[in-house]
Amino acid sequence: MERPGRFDLPEHLKPVLKKATRLEWVTLVYDMSVLLLMYLLMGTSQAMKSAFLQNILGLLPTIAFLIASRIYNQVPNAYFPYGYHRVFSIAFLAGSLALFGMGIFLIFDSTSVLLMAKRPDIGYKEVFGWQIWAGWLMMAVLVYSALPGMLMGYKKTPLARQLHNKVLFTDANTQKANYMTSLAAILGIAGVGLGYWWADGATALIISFFVLKDGFTNLRTSTLDLMDRHPVQVDGDQKDELVREIEDYVRSWSWVRDADVRFREQGQVYFGEVCVTVQPGTNVVQEVEEGVKALENYNWRIHDVVLMPVETLPERSVKK
Repeated sequence: MERPGRFDLPEHLKPVLKKATRLEWVTLVYDMSVLLLMYLLMGTSQAMKSAFLQNILGLLPTIAFLIASRIYNQVPNAYFPYGYHRVFSIAFLAGSLALFGMGIFLIFDSTSVLLMAKRPDIGYKEVFGWQIWAGWLMMAVLVYSALPGMLMGYKKTPLARQLHNKVLFTDANTQKANYMTSLAAILGIAGVGLGYWWADGATALIISFFVLKDGFTNLRTSTLDLMDRHPVQVDGDQKDELVREIEDYVRSWSWVRDADVRFREQGQVYFGEVCVTVQPGTNVVQEVEEGVKALENYNWRIHDVVLMPVETLPERSVKK
């Protein structure tokens, strides 16, 4: 049997990847414009500062996807005999760790601002000769940071499910949830305008908890994936039924008495082993070679599988 070479998505998914890549480039340009406007307007507002930092971190999944999508399908070699599929998992972990760390920093930073009773100074900006309270401009930028991003997030979600790509799914979820951050920041700025100085720091603290929650959730998922847990669906912790389907499929073969299946996620695809006990008189070599081809053709996510005849099936310490 030949070692798997360069990985190619099936034909029906190549346009999906192109569309996802195109959306990520649009997201990158859009997010840079949001960051520029926020930087020019945030002044001493703690809520704007937190929203600004969250948007910087929001770039990480986008950049990670764009980089990983150019590396993951390189040909395996002597140094990386299994290929580069896990580049998505590594990118996912790096982004999650940064998000989690920033969440902790923002909580301490926002809390210290509240305890020291620092009052934000939201002044006026001159726009086309008119003096406008900067708070209105901040709110407009926050609306701009929320609505188009949320729309793009909803467009990316079905693409992430089709590609079984958790980096893309995380990016989509982050963008869909940004409206909560923007709404909190808007309320904080409005509170300052009404004379409640503490509203700015309080909303910054709320935003910090959003960042920490997202960071913890993503960090947990990426760590478990790198620990080779049972493959799960891209949008949660439910086991992927594809593994059970494969086991039932192998057991349906006429030359197989029983089978035990074990797979792990390598980015978008699955690597694994299938142990089988065989019927007497089976031409094992021929059946195994045909069986491997059948498994890899069963579903595009089954990329590298070892089909191993054994006398007795291994006993797993954990029930499936």
